[in-house]
This record gives sequence, structure tokens and C-alpha cells, in this order.
Amino acid sequence: MTQPHAPSTALLTDRYELTMVQAALASGTAERRCVFEVFTRRLPPGRRYGVLAGTGRFLEALTDFRFTDAELQHLRDEGVANTQMLDYLANYRFTGSIYGYAEGEVFFPGSPVLVVESTFAEGVLLETLALSVLNYDSAVASAASRMTSAAGSRPCLEMGSRRAHEQAAVAAARASVVGGFTGTSNLEAGRRYGLETIGTAAHSFTLLHDDEPAAFAAQIAAYGPHTTLLVDTYDIAEGVRRAIEAAGTELDAVRLDSGDLGVVAREVRDQLDSLGAPGTKIVVSSDLDEHAIASLAAAPVDSYGVGTSVVTGSGAPTCGMVYKLVSREGASGQMESVEKASSAKTSVGGRKNAARRLDPAGRAEQEVVVAGAGAQWAPGEEDLRVLQVPLVLDGEVHRSFTGTSGVHAASQRHRASRAELSPYARRLSAGDPALETVHQML
Repeated sequence: MTQPHAPSTALLTDRYELTMVQAALASGTAERRCVFEVFTRRLPPGRRYGVLAGTGRFLEALTDFRFTDAELQHLRDEGVANTQMLDYLANYRFTGSIYGYAEGEVFFPGSPVLVVESTFAEGVLLETLALSVLNYDSAVASAASRMTSAAGSRPCLEMGSRRAHEQAAVAAARASVVGGFTGTSNLEAGRRYGLETIGTAAHSFTLLHDDEPAAFAAQIAAYGPHTTLLVDTYDIAEGVRRAIEAAGTELDAVRLDSGDLGVVAREVRDQLDSLGAPGTKIVVSSDLDEHAIASLAAAPVDSYGVGTSVVTGSGAPTCGMVYKLVSREGASGQMESVEKASSAKTSVGGRKNAARRLDPAGRAEQEVVVAGAGAQWAPGEEDLRVLQVPLVLDGEVHRSFTGTSGVHAASQRHRASRAELSPYARRLSAGDPALETVHQML
């Protein structure tokens, strides 16, 4: 059976991108070679590092960035593009190259997380798409990383679909896994990216039945004891007693969704142990964020269910990433550095390359960014770990960064990258970025 073609992503953009291309076509500058760079000028207040996420989703969207007859007709009907522009868009294919930090890598102010090398027209059309994907996904992954760091070895589970746009929910589930979460409640994210899905029952299921024992009996009849029973619809202590009565001491877990979770978790642990169920785990939810998770470090909690805070970036719903032209072909045919000098919105000209300086123990000490024509590292600098990798070469997307394999690779990269940072970087209190970024001009 032939799979239907994915819908075009070409109109997931701002009109001014097309306005610029149409004017550049008229002036003869649309085909000038250019280098665009994605970076953030600062981290959200209190954050010590960011986590790059969404790279795989962006590459998937790039594959479907085509102006089909439907998109072209819409642009024609709305008077957005003239004939010359429509002819250009009809044949649009990204043929340039894209480099960037591997998805899951931590980043800091000024980190060139994505570098696009192409003509002006090909590259500028991708600005809005790249930023909308990377800003949101990175905000979620950055929040998720803080939460999984606070949780230590205890797993965090994403269950925030009801607090986000239906498509953002899928993206958030994926990004949370990049940031260290082990599963999601979102079935579409599970299908699309091969993520583990989780979920048992809500309070409505208990309320549906004539009493709590009937609700528990129904769930156990359907799933056996290897399930999680929600025990705080009525009285928690009574709920725990009824849960073990219904499932036996082999019950996998109970979930707590209200009250002073630290206090209640201790009481429930003692009760489960006294009932002969020391192996029954305790899952907690109820508006958790990284600070609430950290406060439960000493509580007998086995895993955390997180919703609203993770899908909204836990107070930082965007990373403030920008997409700037840093080099372009001049009238002479040579590449020239360009930079923005606006107050508080400056940029550093020149194509960038980046590496992380490590001490002999493998601990990160510094982010080093070099700029200039052919920016590369001098031979013999063994203490530098080069950060940028090829993502697209001459229009061909590297598929290892997309789909299920891309998500799992990004999750592994994040674990390794975060492990290079000092314990200071994991503190939740306000502070400066964990690494200093040093810029060098060649």
C-alpha cells in the first residue's frame, strides 16, 4: 500500500520571507551565496545551559518544504507573489548545506547551533520554519533536562498533551525525551517517533463506578496487577488498602495526584510495606516542575508524571533563538562577513565553528567559537571537542538525525553532553551560564 505524501510545510513561514526573495529576484541578488546562523543572545533568567532539540523535526519538515500547486494557487490568489516569484517557488528545492550542533547538545549564549550555507533565496525561506521548531522544542528539552537532573535516577514521564496545541503536544513529547524523559502519554508521538507510551486511569474512571473497589476491580480485570491504580479520588489510606485488596501485593504502582506529596508519599510507603507490598511503586503527579521534583528528592517516590510545566518550558516557553545573515557574496564574488549593529541586538559576522574545551578528566571548561573564512581548528588541539556536524550536504538530508533513531541518538547525546558539565550547572538557583563562550576571529 502506497503511503500518502506528507503535506507541504512551505507555508509554515512568515510572509516577509517571500517579500525579501521577490525583491532579491528583481534586484539580481537572490542567488548570492550566503551563510545564515541560528543562535541565542542570552539564556532565560536563572538558566545555566540550554538543550538543543527539534533538529530532527526541522530536517523532516525541510524534506517536505515544497510549493505545490495548492500553495502556489493560494499565493497567486492572495497577491503575495508575482509571476517571477511564483516560477521560482514552483521549482524550489533546498540545494545548500546545513551544519549544526548535534541534537541533544547543550548550548550557551552565542553558540552557533545551526549554520545554513546556500543562496540568499534558498536560505532565507527557511528562517521561520527553523526558528519555530528549534525555539519551542529546545525550550521543552531545556526544561525537561532540569527536571530529569533534579530527579536523578528516578524516571520522569511526560503527560502534558492536554495543556498544549495538539501538534505541539507531539513535539513536546519528543523534545522531553531528548531532555531525558523516559516516556509520554501521547500516542501519536509514540507512533511517529517510537517513544514508550504510558497511562492508566484518571479520577473519572473511579467516579464512573459505584464505588472505588469496583473501579479497581475493573482495571485489574482488564490489565492484571501490572498496572497503576490512582488512589486519591477519596481517602488515600483507604484507597491504598483497597488497591492492594484488589490487585494483591504484586500491584505494580499506585499514583498520587494531590496533597502534600512528600508527606503523603511517606505515609503511603509505610502503608504499602505494612500490607506486604514493598515492591509496589509510588508515582506522583500534580503540577510538578523541577523545583517540586527537587523538593521530593528525599521522599520515597519512584517516578514523576509531569504535564503543564514541561510542555510550556517551565516558565521559559522560547529560547530566544534568532536566524541571522553572517556572511554573503559581495559584488566581487568573494564572501564577506556582515553583522548587525543595532543596540542590544548585535550579531558577530563570519561563518562560525564551535568546540568545547575539556579538561583532562573530560569536564567542560569553555565554549570556543571561531569566526572567519574557513574557520577550523588548528591541528593538535586534543582538548577540544568539535560540536558542529553535517546535517544536510548539497540538499541531501542525513537521515540518521530524523525519525525514531534520531530521537534516541539525541537523548544519548544529551546525557553525554550534560555529564561533561560541572555539578554547578545542575543547580536550580539563578546564576550565570555554566560555561563562558569565547569568540575568536580568524
